[in-house]
Amino acid sequence: MRRVFVVMVFLMQEKNARYILPTVPDVVHPPVPDDVKVSPDMEYMMDDPDPEVTPGLFQGDMAMTNEIYNYWRVGIRWDVFPEKLWKNGTVPYYISPIYEPADQVTIMKAIHTLNFMTCIRFVPWNGKTKDYLLIWPIKYPKGCWSFVGKFGGAQIVSLQAPDATGPNCLGTEGRAIHELMHALGIFHEQSRWDRDKFVKVHLDNIIPQFKNNFDKQSLENTTYSFEYDYDSIMHYGKYFFSKGKGKPTITPKTPGVKTLGQRKALSKGDCLKLNDLYGCFDKPRLRRKYYFLCQFMGI
Repeated sequence: MRRVFVVMVFLMQEKNARYILPTVPDVVHPPVPDDVKVSPDMEYMMDDPDPEVTPGLFQGDMAMTNEIYNYWRVGIRWDVFPEKLWKNGTVPYYISPIYEPADQVTIMKAIHTLNFMTCIRFVPWNGKTKDYLLIWPIKYPKGCWSFVGKFGGAQIVSLQAPDATGPNCLGTEGRAIHELMHALGIFHEQSRWDRDKFVKVHLDNIIPQFKNNFDKQSLENTTYSFEYDYDSIMHYGKYFFSKGKGKPTITPKTPGVKTLGQRKALSKGDCLKLNDLYGCFDKPRLRRKYYFLCQFMGI
């Protein structure tokens, strides 16, 4: 039986309290910087469309304003945008009841992974907190996408559920982790200012209107505490935005490196960067704990 997505107001009960969710429209218009060209037809322009690419936002899956676009790096600059930081590292969330139970479990796996490997705490929304993540399968732009950092209010993280074409954003918890990391303020790894030392971007193989998705950051807005991470869950794959099969858009320069990026789990570098960004290493006891978890559990 086909679900009617137009009915968007749901009531949930918890400890005898009733919470009313905001209206979530069928069509959303996330912000995109003026310099970034988007297309509503990405899935038809690619031989094998990736659900992180099809939304057609900045670098495929990031909703970003012009202001943030001028200060982007691996992680949002909290000194410039303190309001984008989730206060005390606490992130309230609500998962759409539209998802099948198995898909809700996949999303919860992503949340539990981030809660365990960092000092950040995703907590169920209490119905009162103004700012929270609304994890929802938006129909347009469909696919996997998120705002970057705390945007304010009911903030959408779109995770397209599996369908007849494939697993989309919820085959494993990896893509959910990727989008939640954007919501925490993390950008893509291959955007680093120093990336040309580590990867080669093949401009001739990129769909022309999406070449700016491979822009790198300015040195002025860049600070890095950790080495370049080929294994990052935030790194593009070899064929993102490719004109066709067999035409890589980005390849590693380091001998022996065969793959770029993955959507399975946090890498050691992802874990370290996230903990560093949210001050999890500021206290010696927590520093030891989370360094150990990153080194032991990161891939």
